[in-house]
Amino acid sequence: MTQPEVTLVVVPRERFSYTQQSLESIYENTDYPFELVYVDVCTPKHIQQYLQEKSQEKNFKLVRTPHYVSPNQARNVGLRHVTTQYVVFIDNDVVVKRGWLTKLVECAEETGAAVVGPLTCLGQPEHQVIHNAGGENRIKIKEVDGKPQRCIRQKTYLTGEHVVNVPDELKRVQCEYVEFHCMLVRTEIFDGTVQIDEGMLATREHIDFCLMVLEAGGTIYCERDSVITTDTLGISKNQKGLMALTGSIQIPDFEWSDLPYFMLRWNDAWDLASLTHLRGKWNLYEDKYFHKRYKGLGGRRREILIKPLVRRLTFGKGSPWLEKILSSLETRFNHYYYKRYIQKLPQAKQAQAAEMLQSVEVLQSAMV
Repeated sequence: MTQPEVTLVVVPRERFSYTQQSLESIYENTDYPFELVYVDVCTPKHIQQYLQEKSQEKNFKLVRTPHYVSPNQARNVGLRHVTTQYVVFIDNDVVVKRGWLTKLVECAEETGAAVVGPLTCLGQPEHQVIHNAGGENRIKIKEVDGKPQRCIRQKTYLTGEHVVNVPDELKRVQCEYVEFHCMLVRTEIFDGTVQIDEGMLATREHIDFCLMVLEAGGTIYCERDSVITTDTLGISKNQKGLMALTGSIQIPDFEWSDLPYFMLRWNDAWDLASLTHLRGKWNLYEDKYFHKRYKGLGGRRREILIKPLVRRLTFGKGSPWLEKILSSLETRFNHYYYKRYIQKLPQAKQAQAAEMLQSVEVLQSAMV
């Protein structure tokens, strides 16, 4: 029997400095045959050169975009080059554990699933603290002021658990969503109504995609015997505890060349536009699910840029007032940076991009 064909599509998540570690992890720890399409979203020159050399050595397809694009836009760029039975979307900061792809394909073949995700771990050391093990993702009808309203409800399984503490839970489960950090998809699902929606620019892309898959009658599984780790920039709960005990300060491995894409990837305008698009597309009520995320705009930038800076300036003690001041300044800079980005867009897209930023500024003024 012929083995199913698989293409990996690597896209940027938020930075480029982990490119080599991630790509080498894939080639060193994947024992299932695969093709690979790497979407190079205007990486810095030294990384571009590395990718060019590696694409010739490993014979994978390297596609470079003329300017920065969102992760979903990059996924569609890569998907155009996929002709295999399965596609695996994987972020460029992911490292994988040996056997990961074999387990994903076996799950899809044995269950007929349209989508399969691995056990996704977080931070360093690798493959130890669970970020996502599948979850619930559904739209429920809720009475609000006597009227039925459509509300989204999510629940993530095993988040924050240490792998060694939950061995009995690390089994294949059917669920309602997995994440785009790493996601195997049966390509025939794209023949119908399911698509990678480019209106989802920065957040909740996996939620939107999995809702489409479920609505189309597809099934979703988390194969917890397949393990990957993402977000090596993040500081997991166990690392925070270690810092408290030792007094050491952990500064994330973040290079200056990562900053331009990082600032665009997590800009407030894209975040809010994604939430607005999700709400309109699925006719969802603007409840606490959305209000919580409105308040959290810019949270990723604060986590990776502001909080480490505050810890450094205060010798590890932290300072809420300093964090608030720096966050306010950073928000202004982020809006300025986004305006500069708008000027580089084709004229036909500038008005829409400017409207996104204006919506953010109105929302943030109302929350002050």
